[in-house]
Amino acid sequence: MLWSKTMHQHNDRRAVRVRRVDECQTLEDVFLNCLPAFGGAYLRRIYTLLDQAIGMGCPMTLSISGPVTVSGQHQAWLIPLLETGWVAYLSTTDAVCYHDGHRSLRNHTNDPVFEVPIFGDDGALREEGTIRVTDMAFEEQVLLDQDSYLSAILRRPEFQKKMSGTELRYLLGKFYGEQESRFGVQAGLLSTCTRMAIPVLVGAPADGSVFLNSMKLWAMRNAGLVEEYAFEIDLHAEVFEACAYHRWGLLDHPVGKLATLILGGGVPKNYNLQPEPALGQVLGLPDIRGYHFDVQIVSAPVTDGSLSSCPPAEAVTWGKVDKDSYQKTTESMQGDYSALMPFVVKALLDKKRKFVAMAAEMGVEKVCERHPEALGYLRDADGYRLYDHRDSLAAKLLAAVRENKDWLMASLEEK
Repeated sequence: MLWSKTMHQHNDRRAVRVRRVDECQTLEDVFLNCLPAFGGAYLRRIYTLLDQAIGMGCPMTLSISGPVTVSGQHQAWLIPLLETGWVAYLSTTDAVCYHDGHRSLRNHTNDPVFEVPIFGDDGALREEGTIRVTDMAFEEQVLLDQDSYLSAILRRPEFQKKMSGTELRYLLGKFYGEQESRFGVQAGLLSTCTRMAIPVLVGAPADGSVFLNSMKLWAMRNAGLVEEYAFEIDLHAEVFEACAYHRWGLLDHPVGKLATLILGGGVPKNYNLQPEPALGQVLGLPDIRGYHFDVQIVSAPVTDGSLSSCPPAEAVTWGKVDKDSYQKTTESMQGDYSALMPFVVKALLDKKRKFVAMAAEMGVEKVCERHPEALGYLRDADGYRLYDHRDSLAAKLLAAVRENKDWLMASLEEK
């Protein structure tokens, strides 16, 4: 019996085999065959799980923290990832949405962001009116002009109502896109999400300068300096909308599973993970599960006790990640995603490009017979367009809440 158990354990072992890098033909070959151990093995598992989730056709949510729009990362690898159609919705920060508009401002379309030393003379930068974000910088006038632009936009008739944050960012993407087209600059994050109807969720909208400009207009109205300003973010509606999207992925989408890619921590990470407890524990709805795939790259050490650092296994205890699959379908890597994601996205896009070429030669059906994962890679690049369906999905969730009346009414009793 002991011999049999030992043999079974041996059969489960994964041998460490490598391939010379000069024998690898693709970046995927490098990921799969040249990262045998240590941090490299974490990166290999990150890539492998994303490959599995995409191949299964799982809708993916994306949480991203950090100044991706200031640094141009959105144009380098994030937008190419979104344009595959694999991502259902995005969780990020108000600051990301604010800085997304800089390159389309009338007076700053010619590369307003430039590199500076991380350990330079910040006092001198302040004296010359330069704002620094790590090793990226821009003139303070860029912020002032962005504020003026946002203040003008937020006073337009379209914004004079109470709306969810996703509607705010959808409209901002529309106006940013018009600026980008007018001045011939590369598309930004919000305009891409608006074009693809990808909802953009922000868990802490007051922690950023889009909202600060709204605060200015609110203060001016209350001080009697402007006659009307009626814009207001409906936080309840936005959280409910996020829950409706999660429920759609579990109950309406044919795969019946969701994947998430978490880059950095903070509020975007928590906001991205909270629909399951909101649906199952707070609203008491049945058949709610957490994410099937959870892949994350975070810089915080797991011992710091913050949400930024917590691994998928900890999220299992909250119900945010599926308890039955997490040991095989989750991975958390401590690292700097800005140094890793260009390579991960490039490898995934190369694999999609390979399947596209094969489909052009022999047809999609034959490709998928030989390579079942091709079906997930070749899903409609237009994506899920969940923002277009937000009203109907929210209505379905509201109906489920209504049907759960007895449980919800009992939950109001003080225990």
